[in-house]
Amino acid sequence: MFFDIPEHELASYRPTLPVPEDLADFWQKTLAETAQFPLAVTAVPVTDTPLRTVSVYDVTFAGFGGHPIKAWYLVPREPVPGAATIIEFIGYGGGRGLPHELLFWSASGHPHLIMDTRGQGSSWRVGDTGDPGSPGRPHVPGFLTDGVTAREDYYYRRLYTDAVRAVDAAAELPHSDPAKLVTTGTSQGGALSLVTASLHPGVAATMPNVPFLCDIRNSARAAVTGPYPELVKWCRTHRGLADQAFATLGYFDVVNLVRAARCPAHFGVALLDETCPPLGVYGCFNVYGGRKEITVYAWNGHEGGEAHHLADQHRWLSQEAGIG
Repeated sequence: MFFDIPEHELASYRPTLPVPEDLADFWQKTLAETAQFPLAVTAVPVTDTPLRTVSVYDVTFAGFGGHPIKAWYLVPREPVPGAATIIEFIGYGGGRGLPHELLFWSASGHPHLIMDTRGQGSSWRVGDTGDPGSPGRPHVPGFLTDGVTAREDYYYRRLYTDAVRAVDAAAELPHSDPAKLVTTGTSQGGALSLVTASLHPGVAATMPNVPFLCDIRNSARAAVTGPYPELVKWCRTHRGLADQAFATLGYFDVVNLVRAARCPAHFGVALLDETCPPLGVYGCFNVYGGRKEITVYAWNGHEGGEAHHLADQHRWLSQEAGIG
């Protein structure tokens, strides 16, 4: 038995979460509000770089509330025929980093957009995007409980919207095929890749790895490392507000969103993951609305498959998703 539930039960695990009746309406209105702001995509060539096989662009686009969101865009000088544009989202606490930190996809011939994460980018990889939308109410240090008692103010309302707008931005960038937009990411980035697949009809495929924010209540009970303990600490301190917080989280739990997804998906899960427990990942995978595949790392924690998984994603993208 693994630290949360036995392995043989994971393949059939389906969370029984309350789904807000106005979930679709909430997200339709949220995205419509942000659509009133021009996307205002800019892509400035970066010339001060040691990279020779990749052209680097410093990208800015308008995310939630029209707030400027930064990204890197890496374009291979020799793209593969029919290349997909890979849109990558970053894990909790990290930012877009430096252009030479994430070269796999551009080195394999695919244009690669790496979205910065508002307000983050200081824990383990540098970022350049602030978060002017925070309500500033008391919360546990971090982002998981920022505004958690009100869906309109919650941090992930802003970040999920930024991610959807990143797909719009990618469609407008040079050397990008709007019909071949593929989202990916690990942990928080995996959650954002699934959110975009659920909320943006232009996503052609998604590749979430050990995704965060899946079956949040049960994952928070099982996790012993990472962001989920922030939520546990918040509920322990705000004893009378836990139900209100989980009512908000119902609009952001990825399990509730992915039922609407239709594009092909490739998941990664690690069965000894104490940060994003496998029950949440499988709960999300099992209700995902499109064609899907999952790669299991039986003896790994939150690191998952790392470089092995990148190779598996590349294989799946070309052979199973039929892209690139």
